[in-house]
Amino acid sequence: MSQSHFTWFDLAGVPHDKTYVAANIAVTGSLVAYSLAARVALGSGENAVQPAGKLSLKGFSEALVEFVDGMIKMVLGDHGKHYIPLFGSIFFFILFNNLFGLLPGMTAATSNINAAFAVGVFSFLVYNAIGLKHGGLHYVAHFAGPVWWLAWLMIPIELISHCVRPFSLGIRLSVNMTADHTILGTFIDLTKVVVPVIFYGMGTFVSFIQAFVFTILSMVYVLMATVDDH
Repeated sequence: MSQSHFTWFDLAGVPHDKTYVAANIAVTGSLVAYSLAARVALGSGENAVQPAGKLSLKGFSEALVEFVDGMIKMVLGDHGKHYIPLFGSIFFFILFNNLFGLLPGMTAATSNINAAFAVGVFSFLVYNAIGLKHGGLHYVAHFAGPVWWLAWLMIPIELISHCVRPFSLGIRLSVNMTADHTILGTFIDLTKVVVPVIFYGMGTFVSFIQAFVFTILSMVYVLMATVDDH
């Protein structure tokens, strides 16, 4: 929802222009608490490999990890399994922030351009760091293109292309979540029953899709940074 609307953070004296920071802190704290609880539920030794019920915390957590693993296999293949913590963190951080904004009296940090851009910059730094670690100077050299005498043209094109990525990731996420929560807030104000339920369902779907798209694009950037035939 728009940050000019009432939020529960107002009761704590949080300024309207800082509600996205408070939302970020709340979601991050919730994710850390959930992660610790899931780790305890997972157990150790033989308990860790025993199958769990689907409705248990352990079973739910395993399903989430399997989902992220499936996304990684789809883009990076089997050799990308060690990226599960990275892309799992990105996906669930964005998803939970998106869903947080659907709660009455709350706001989604991802609808704020600064917060969304920060996640885009994080993705940008990560895939470039992975590219440098994987290819070293060869990764830097790919900015010049395959033909040396066109390097003067390719270098600025490649640099602009890469520098635009965090902006495109952040703007796409922020605009879509702002539109989604604005529409939801409007229909809640107009109608109090039935119709809001429909839009809550649509809002949940959009929240998931935006987290999915952002994570998939981040995986694609990592794939492009680690291919051996730049």
